[in-house]
Amino acid sequence: MPNCSKNRQPSSLRMMKPLRLLLCLLFLSITTGYAQRDSLTLVQAPWSHDTLDGIVLKTIHFQHQEYFNSNQFIAVLEIPGDTPHRLGFAHDSVRTKTSVLAGRHNAIAAINGSFFDMDKHNPICHLRIDSIDIGCNEPGKDTVNRKYYQYGTLVLRDGHPVILHTDSNRLWERTLPYRDIMTAGPLLIWNGQDQPMRNDLSFVNKRHNRSAIGIRPDSTVLLFVVDGRTRESAGMTLDELISTLRWLGCRDALNLDGGGSTTLYVKGQPHGGIVNYPSDNIRFDHAGERAVSNIIIVR
Repeated sequence: MPNCSKNRQPSSLRMMKPLRLLLCLLFLSITTGYAQRDSLTLVQAPWSHDTLDGIVLKTIHFQHQEYFNSNQFIAVLEIPGDTPHRLGFAHDSVRTKTSVLAGRHNAIAAINGSFFDMDKHNPICHLRIDSIDIGCNEPGKDTVNRKYYQYGTLVLRDGHPVILHTDSNRLWERTLPYRDIMTAGPLLIWNGQDQPMRNDLSFVNKRHNRSAIGIRPDSTVLLFVVDGRTRESAGMTLDELISTLRWLGCRDALNLDGGGSTTLYVKGQPHGGIVNYPSDNIRFDHAGERAVSNIIIVR
């Protein structure tokens, strides 16, 4: 008989593939289990509700590390598609707090908008308001055309938001026919599909305060914030943000500026209308609102 010993793998090597498969299946099982647990925790949580002229404000504070194994304060403003309310953009040449800028425009609600230069105050993503281009996509040191947070665009059609997947051309937005355009990013969910995130340890994989806008299949718009950088609320990675918005029913979702900028304002609410706990003062209170360049308003 031929000697086949040279073609045989050691038993330890023969066991590697089944072992890897078993470990992979075990990891997927554990991950799926955690996801199912977190999704149920979110959906079945005792949310607080407050209704203002057909718009619903929902808040929840997870205080026992039960959501993503962490404490989280989440606020969501739901704007049904059949309400008469419309979205708009507002901007100031000098950085202004979200609540103050919203008040100037007689908005009933507002969320901080896209990214900006802290020193120069100008938007660093494309921003068009009433057909006037105010900001342009500024390329980064490591990019030819767009930064990572410029790969999603929010346009308004008669005040109704639509989220678009951008072209790689840095000036692509200038060709769009809409009167109101705000570029931000990254794009989180598009046409019901979770969008892949790059492996970025700081911006993507680290937990931060996050602001986002989402749209459900029935045209309900969600203005979403989660606080961060405190013991009371850890904030989310972008993957955690994607999961949360998907579990809240979003078909499309776009990340907005976050961190200390994260602010949700609702007229008539306590604390000057500041619903969440902005962290620019490094405290878990309502006084740490950061001045920003632009906001999304509800009228």
